[in-house]
Amino acid sequence: MRAIVLGCVLVLAFVLVYPTLHTYLRQEADLRELRSQVAAARERNDDLQAELERWDDPAFVTAQARERLSYVLPGEKAYRVVDPETVEVPTTQVVDEDTPVARTQAQQPWYTSVWDSLVVAGTTDDATPRDATKRPTKDTTKDTTKGTTKGAEQDAATKDASSARP
Repeated sequence: MRAIVLGCVLVLAFVLVYPTLHTYLRQEADLRELRSQVAAARERNDDLQAELERWDDPAFVTAQARERLSYVLPGEKAYRVVDPETVEVPTTQVVDEDTPVARTQAQQPWYTSVWDSLVVAGTTDDATPRDATKRPTKDTTKDTTKGTTKGAEQDAATKDASSARP
């Protein structure tokens, strides 16, 4: 009987102490992390403060102006040396044919290439004539008095009218 009571007391103690102990340990870990963040922020602040103090020195300001902005003092000549290995040479494509596309690649204004494309589009030969693309609409309702369709009569009238024109 004593073992059961002792077991119940231990379980009750564990249930009561575990959440508190878990919260305490979690807050300790958070506190360590926050302290490390504060230390890093203080170190960064010290670095920025040291850099700010460097800008108070006129020699440092002059050196930065020369390096970053390429400033020169009056009477000095500025030379810029370019490393030939890092400079990219623009390549142009040479097209031997004298086509509108070849002329587009040459140096010409944009509106000239637009005009050339319109001219080329206007001079292309279509395989289908212009009238073949238009389809007449037919009214195929049944005329009950004559036994024929109106569409057939209209087609016949259209053919007669078109053959009469020169």
